[in-house]
Amino acid sequence: MSSNDFRNNSVRITQHGGLGLAWFAGWLFAIGYLHLGFWQGLLGLFVWPYFIGQALAPG
Repeated sequence: MSSNDFRNNSVRITQHGGLGLAWFAGWLFAIGYLHLGFWQGLLGLFVWPYFIGQALAPG
C-alpha cells in the first residue's frame, strides 16, 4: 500500500458524552437519595434505565 491509499479514507469521530454523564449523575443521585447499599445500587444500574424508559415512552 502506498501513502495515497490512506489519504483518500476519512474518519469522522462524533462524541456524545453529555447525555451519558447526565444519566450517570442521575443514577448516583438516586443511589444517594434512596440511601441504597452497594448491591442495591449495582442492581439499580441495570433496573433504573428500564423504568426511565417506561416513564418516558409514549402512551
